[in-house]
Amino acid sequence: MLYRVAGQFKTSYKADYALFPVRQDAWLLAFILVLAFVVFPMTANEFAFRALLIPVLIYSLAALGLNILTGYAGQLSLGTGAFMGVGAFACYKLVTIFPGMNIVVAIALSGFFSAAIGVAFGLPSLRIKGFYLAIATLAAQFFLVWLFQKWAWLYNYNTSGAIQVPNIDMFGITVAGPNATAIVQYYFVLALVCVITFFAINITRGRIGRIWKSVRDMDIAAELVGINLMKAKLSAFFVSSYIVGVAGALFVFLWRGAAEAVLFDIPLSFRVLFIAIIGGLGSILGNYLGAILIVALPVILSTVPRAFGLPISPSMVEHLNIMIIGALIITFLILEPHGLARYWAIIREKLIIWPFPH
Repeated sequence: MLYRVAGQFKTSYKADYALFPVRQDAWLLAFILVLAFVVFPMTANEFAFRALLIPVLIYSLAALGLNILTGYAGQLSLGTGAFMGVGAFACYKLVTIFPGMNIVVAIALSGFFSAAIGVAFGLPSLRIKGFYLAIATLAAQFFLVWLFQKWAWLYNYNTSGAIQVPNIDMFGITVAGPNATAIVQYYFVLALVCVITFFAINITRGRIGRIWKSVRDMDIAAELVGINLMKAKLSAFFVSSYIVGVAGALFVFLWRGAAEAVLFDIPLSFRVLFIAIIGGLGSILGNYLGAILIVALPVILSTVPRAFGLPISPSMVEHLNIMIIGALIITFLILEPHGLARYWAIIREKLIIWPFPH
C-alpha cells in the first residue's frame, strides 16, 4: 500500500536506472532529511548530540569508507582506525601551521594525506589478497599508531602526547574547539556526511563501482575482460582512505576535542568493521543502520535498567555491550550475511507487492 508502484512507468533506460526508480524512496529520504535537519536539532539536548547524533554520523562515514574497500572492491582491511588517525593528525598540523585556513579546506585536505598513506599500504593488494592482505593492513595499523606516539612533531611536541583542538571560527561562528556548541558541530558534520554520501552513492552506481564489484566477485575474470586490476584496487584504497581520513578529522575536531595516539588503536578499527558487518557489506544504507545500533546500544544498556530501578555499573555495561555485539555479528554472519540493509530490502519488497504474498 505504501509502496504502490502503479502508474510509475519507465519509458527509457535513464529513468529505469534513476537514483530513485520508485517515487516513495525519494519521499522517505526527504522525510529522513527533515528529521535530521529540522526535528532533531529542535528536540535533542546536549547529551543526545554528544552521545548519539554526532558519533552516529562520524562512525557511519568511517564505515562507508571501509565498505567501499571491503564491501564493494573486496579488499579486506583491518587498519581503518590508523587511517582515521592519519586524517586527524594531518588536520591538526594543517590548522596549526596555517591558523587562518578554513576548517572545511583543512578537513578536505587531510583526507588526501590519508588517501596517500592508504594507497601506499594498498600496494600489497596487487600481489596478495584475502587473509594475507588483512594481515598487511593490520601491520599498517600497528606501524601508524606507533608513529603517532613516537613522532613528536605530529602533536607539536606536547608533553602529554595528545593533540588539542583549538577554537576554530567560520563566518563568525565557532565550529570546533572548547567553545563550539553541540548543535553547530552537529550541523557541520551532518552537511559533510550528506555531501560525501551523495558522492559515494554515485560513484558506486557508476562505471567505477561496477569495476570494483567485478574485481570483488572474480578478479581473474575481470582482468581477462580488460579491467586494470592495479588501477581498480588502488582507486578503491584511495577513495576508501580519503573518506576514512575525513571521518578521522571529524572524529577529533567535531566530537572528541582532543586525542592521543592510542585512541586510533585496533579497537577503533574493529568497531568500524563491526558496523560494516552488522549494517551490511556492499550497502550504503547499512553503514547508517549499523552505526545507529552500535552507538545506541551502550546508551540503551545504561539507561533502560536504571529506568526500571535496576542499578548497573559502567563496567557491566561495557561487558554486556561486547557480548551483545559479538552475538549479533555471529547471528548476522550465519542468518543474514548482508546485514540490516538486507532486512530493509526485504521489507521494501514486501511493501511493493502487498497485499499479494508472492
